[in-house]
Amino acid sequence: MPDVHHLSQDAHDRLSAELKDLTTRGRIEIAEKIEAARKLGDLSENGDYHAAKETQGLMEERILHLSRILTDAVIIDAGADGGGVALGSIVTVLYDGDDEPERLLFGSVEERTDGVMIVSPGSPMGKALLGAGAGDQVEFETLAGMIETVTVVDVS
Repeated sequence: MPDVHHLSQDAHDRLSAELKDLTTRGRIEIAEKIEAARKLGDLSENGDYHAAKETQGLMEERILHLSRILTDAVIIDAGADGGGVALGSIVTVLYDGDDEPERLLFGSVEERTDGVMIVSPGSPMGKALLGAGAGDQVEFETLAGMIETVTVVDVS
């Protein structure tokens, strides 16, 4: 059974656009680079050709990865559960003893947003934050075995 990938609509749209770009413009550009490198002669010692082929392989891996994610994607609504922390939420937390709150994205790396760190729902902190609302204090055990307490300042 395939893995289900929970994505916000924004992440789904961003990944779909990236996939379309890679399968159209990206493939055309890499084909042109490979053809230009072939014209330079002996392929066994042609650095441009080998670099272009390596880039093509990496691009095809990304295309396959995106295709799998989007095929198995379930669009989630970050606000569907009444304002508590859910997949795709931006959570502002204040660590016990700190003065500056930190903004976190609750979700997978595919949900990433510039300037916001990601907390995985499967991590100890992620499990503690799931469903928490503004004003809630949650405790979790870090991977180092320490107990950490954070206060949820805001969920958006």
